[in-house]
Amino acid sequence: MPAGTASTPPPPTSGNAKYVIVALLLLGGIIGLVVWRNSQKPPEQPVAQIPVPPPSASSATPPQIDDVPPPPPEEPDAGPVHHTVSTVASGCEAKSCGGSTTNELEGALAFRAKQAHRCYDSALAVDNTLKGKVQIAVRIGANGAVCSANVASNELATTSVAQCVAGYFRSTGHFPAPKGGCVDAQVPISFVPGGR
Repeated sequence: MPAGTASTPPPPTSGNAKYVIVALLLLGGIIGLVVWRNSQKPPEQPVAQIPVPPPSASSATPPQIDDVPPPPPEEPDAGPVHHTVSTVASGCEAKSCGGSTTNELEGALAFRAKQAHRCYDSALAVDNTLKGKVQIAVRIGANGAVCSANVASNELATTSVAQCVAGYFRSTGHFPAPKGGCVDAQVPISFVPGGR
């Protein structure tokens, strides 16, 4: 440089200016996008249209209930009504029964005897030495109905257990029908503490 000429050096340039400009442009773009997105209306959801029947002249009266049937028509009085009751001969009224047990009937009687152990278990809680045999006489009608159930013999020191057991057989109501008419069955039950 010649002497006497003064020149001003160019201003120093920063290499970071271009990054600042890019960052400002990006920031402006993001802000613009957010503002534009918030100013848009959301799309409307379709609403289900339920057709409403047009009003009619009969809508002023309350609706009638159609599921209630009308009362039956009255019939003229035909005099007194006679009811016929038919009974099936069960054999309960017979002096002696000639039927025999079946496997199903014997199984049902044995099952009822096991259930009757509840009577003994309750008494055993009071007297843990109680033991003995009870025999129940059960008459079963030709249709399986229990005609009677009574204590035939009792070796227990108390009668309450035997009566309770007979009650179990009476409360059954029905057993499988015996073969050939009513049957008189003897059901022996042994009561021993801790055994069945």
